[in-house]
This record gives sequence, C-alpha cells and structure tokens, in this order.
Amino acid sequence: MNAYKDKKIVAVGGGHGLGRILAALKGFGGNATGIVTTTDNGGSTGRIRHCQGGIAWGDTRNCINQLITEPSVQSMMFEYRFKGTGELDGHNLGNLMLTALDNLSVRPMEAIQLIRDMLKVEVNIVPMSEHPSDLKALSCDGKWVHGETSVDEMRQDLQRLDLEPEVPATSEAITAINQADCIVLGPGSFLTSIMPPLLLPEIGHAILENQTAKLIFIENLSPEYGPAGRMGIKQKLEWCERACRGRKIDVIIGDTPHPELESEWNFFKADLASPNRDWRHDREKLMRAIVEQFDN
Repeated sequence: MNAYKDKKIVAVGGGHGLGRILAALKGFGGNATGIVTTTDNGGSTGRIRHCQGGIAWGDTRNCINQLITEPSVQSMMFEYRFKGTGELDGHNLGNLMLTALDNLSVRPMEAIQLIRDMLKVEVNIVPMSEHPSDLKALSCDGKWVHGETSVDEMRQDLQRLDLEPEVPATSEAITAINQADCIVLGPGSFLTSIMPPLLLPEIGHAILENQTAKLIFIENLSPEYGPAGRMGIKQKLEWCERACRGRKIDVIIGDTPHPELESEWNFFKADLASPNRDWRHDREKLMRAIVEQFDN
C-alpha cells in the first residue's frame, strides 16, 4: 500500500457501494476522491427534496458516515435518525444539516467541506453536480419513467437513461478525473448509483480524455432486482463505455469469471466478500484488489 499512497484514485457511484470503496481507500487520504450521485428521490432525502428542493444529499451523507474514524458527539449527531410518529420520523440529521447549509447559500461543495472538517474525514467527497436533477428512463414500450425510485421499480426493461434537467458537472469532479491514476466504477446499484454521474457529458468526456488512468469496473456480490437485475454484465459494461464516449474499461474485478467476456475485457478474479456478510465487500480485500491493478 505504501508504495502507491501517492497515486490518485477516483471512485464513482452512490451511497453504500461508493462508501465501501472510499472506506477501502481511506489510506490514500486526500488522494482519493468520491464522485457522488445526487439524483436520489426516496426516503428522507426524497422528502427533503420534495419540500425544500436542492440536490439529493443521502448518498453523500452515507459516504461520509463510512469514512468517520473518530466517534464523537459530532459524528453521533451527523448519523442520528429521528424516530416517532411526527414529521421528523425517518429523517436523518446529517441530511438536514447539509440541506440547512445549502439553504444558507453555502455552495454544496463548501457544505461538504465543512462537514468533512468537523468529522475529520480526509477523503474528498464531490457531488456529481451542484444543481438538482432527476433520473428518467425510457422503457422498451416507449414510456418515460421519472424519478430514481420509479426507475428501480420498472417492470419493463429500459432502452435509455437520462437526467432531467441536464445539469453541469462540478469542476472539482472533472479536475479529479483529469488527475486520476485510477478510476473506479461500482460496486452499487447500476442504474441509480453508477450511471447517473456518467450521464453528465463532461464526466464521460473527462474519463475518455484521461487515457493513462486505469478504468476499473467492480462487480456486486449479490444480485440486483428490477431492471438492473435483468441486465447482463456485458450490457452494463457497454452502457458504461457508451457514456464514457467509447473509452474501454481496462479491467473488471469480481469473484466469478465471465468466460464469454474474455475476448473483449480483462477480468481479475478476487475474493472480495466480507467474512461475516458475504453480500458486502470487505474493505481490506477491495483495497488490495485495486492496488494490484497498478502492477498489471
């Protein structure tokens, strides 16, 4: 690990999967950056967006939670979730804190920086955009479905995924990609965590332009449901590469080889499962699998 600590790594995705990757890369400190999806419209995040507007903060909060190293009153506050029968039931205080900073006209990037400083989080957290946008999908029967939660529940397969409205990527995300030695896609919900940032033209173009970075796709350990669960690995890789303007994925990391992909993609077999929860990626195993790619 020490031999590679100066390498710059960018990971793209949503809450749980991206948080796991960033926790695995914690040893890289400020040389690791997470570009976080901001299109969630479910749960506490969705309720806040419905009445307050703004970007979705839930995935960002989830990533920060997984990077907290020193338990404190501040961290307990940030992670606190209200219970009861009133309007606060189910709301996470971290989401409300970030929303409050946004309402005070603090840039979302600056709001995240304030929270990172408070919680002593070194890894960079960058929203894909500072402007609110929602996911929409075109089903194979020609109907548009709006909202991330609705996309996840689609009974029809989809032929296209878009953002509405189209918004600019954060300049910090583009700079991180330009400087990266390694770019990681996944693990996580394919359509609602991994794809949304790639749908921003500047992000796809930046990944294309950085030909020296190793582009890695990390598979999930458990199957997805809904339309993403009906997509094969080849289709997912093709969707990523199309969004990245044809940039080829250099290596797929997973626990089950795909012989049918051998002619088009390199596969790196690795045991990534946590010993006590085989559906969750182990941080140490993830870190080792990613670091090994610098030598391949």
